[in-house]
Amino acid sequence: MKMASSAETKTGMEKRAEIKARYKKFIGRKIIFILSSLVLIFIIAGVAATLGSFPISVIAVYSIIWHGIPEIFHNAGFIMSHGFKEFYQTYFTTEEIIIWGLRLPRIIMGILAGIGLAIAGTTMQGVVRNPLASPYTLGIASAASFGATLAIILGAGFVTGKYIIIVNAFVFALLSSFIIYGLSRYKSATPETMILAGIALMYLFSAMTGILQYFGEAEAVKEVVFWMFGSLGRASWDKLSLMSVIIAFCIPLIMLKSWDLNALGVGDERAKSLGVNVEQTRIVCFVLASLVTAGIICFTGTIGFIGLVSPHMCRMVIGGDNRYLIPASGLFGAALLLGADTIARTIVAPVILPVGLITSFMGVPLFLYLIMRKRKEYW
Repeated sequence: MKMASSAETKTGMEKRAEIKARYKKFIGRKIIFILSSLVLIFIIAGVAATLGSFPISVIAVYSIIWHGIPEIFHNAGFIMSHGFKEFYQTYFTTEEIIIWGLRLPRIIMGILAGIGLAIAGTTMQGVVRNPLASPYTLGIASAASFGATLAIILGAGFVTGKYIIIVNAFVFALLSSFIIYGLSRYKSATPETMILAGIALMYLFSAMTGILQYFGEAEAVKEVVFWMFGSLGRASWDKLSLMSVIIAFCIPLIMLKSWDLNALGVGDERAKSLGVNVEQTRIVCFVLASLVTAGIICFTGTIGFIGLVSPHMCRMVIGGDNRYLIPASGLFGAALLLGADTIARTIVAPVILPVGLITSFMGVPLFLYLIMRKRKEYW
């Protein structure tokens, strides 16, 4: 009996050791995927910075960036008093002005927008436990589009001047999320309530945008349509600073809720038994994701599918643990958006296509793959 007991104990220890080894290997795969996405961003960024009518090699691009950083710190006082644009026009050569003034803001906006939209999509999918959830299917993008349309066609907004479109889009995107929040609080914050409220708002704001376009002048309607396609061509250092602040504030808070999002994935009752405040987690994460989305699309326009495609692809590779899925989706989303923008700039050069059109095409093969694959569930 003692020998049998000893053998059983040994077998149990071997199984535990095997499970532990497999878990470490799986964690290693997640970390490798995250690091690979980071490397991919640097490669695509280097290639993107060489594109344009003024040819600059990849090595020259990185050299200009590397030597420009200490120059910026050395002249921080001048930048604070006169602005960054005045600084690089005064101190930089033509090549440096092209990189720092034109190409780098677009690249960084692509990286930040990709990170933010992908993480917002991952968070919303975790909140409502629905793989089709995204900032666009939940009505936030439609609300932002209505705000921008209101500013472009009627000239009506919360502010005046060059920021009227940005502020309108931001405010209406947040308004949409707060309406969903209010309905969720009134009818309890269940995934079904949030999805239905988001779909209702999406149709409402889309209809109101359509009415404004129907009665608008041709030039104004053309500008609205271009804004709704989404583009990184509006990038500038002032916009990047505002976008960075919003992302830097929200994403760490979302990461702190990653374990709670994992608990939501197994059902509300089991999450409550694990000590998770389900309604509070759902509302806080949704509001943070909405704030990130609003802070991006008010500058870029409605760039679709990054918040839907990136989480799906990452989930298929590294699983659904949000502690790893959120940063992986963010970095992979940045690489996707940057790659899509690079294609948009080269496919019919010198014409630059709106990046939102390219990202929309990216969703088609993914959904066809999901329909055709034999494995039905990966959530």
